[in-house]
Amino acid sequence: MDCFALLNEPRRPWLDADSLKQKFLTLSATAHPDKIHSASDADKNSAAKKFAELNAAYNCLAEPKSRLLHLLELESGAKPKEIQQIPNALADLFADVATVCKRADIFLAEEKRNLSPLLRVQLFERSQEWIERLNLLQKKLGELREDLNNNLKALDEQWMKSDAAARKTILPRLEEIYRLLGYFNRWSNQIQERTVQLML
Repeated sequence: MDCFALLNEPRRPWLDADSLKQKFLTLSATAHPDKIHSASDADKNSAAKKFAELNAAYNCLAEPKSRLLHLLELESGAKPKEIQQIPNALADLFADVATVCKRADIFLAEEKRNLSPLLRVQLFERSQEWIERLNLLQKKLGELREDLNNNLKALDEQWMKSDAAARKTILPRLEEIYRLLGYFNRWSNQIQERTVQLML
């Protein structure tokens, strides 16, 4: 399935989120199950299938990492190979995320064991410090993700001005951004999970 074609979008690395959402809403309006309740069963089934395809295409293209994966698969004919090694440039950040998350987990375990009201007040103050540390890491990841988005927009401009042969030379950089987004998403989710637990 070509999600770009389903939503009448050109194959490209960057899409404006608001425009994409508007296009999805417009295209899916005619196939929405609520709009065809008086249609025949065959028409309902066809519309439901079309709506599901449009919904899947929108979800794929709305998120930069999944959009890049889809674009790379369409352009190269295969999924990018899985690489488990953290890039050297991110090694320190990876270590920071791993260390803070591990220490936050130790604190959370300590918090669960202590039921004394007096200790819980002290632990609450410490939990606020952990939330602050996690928020600082989340902010750093957000800044790095914003840099990636800016790089992606710049590559998108090159992509749209290029022919098929020139686009092939852009694919490795898009694959690199795809991988970096994967790391950032994973780390961001780990941080968010601990933050939520500390707030409870």
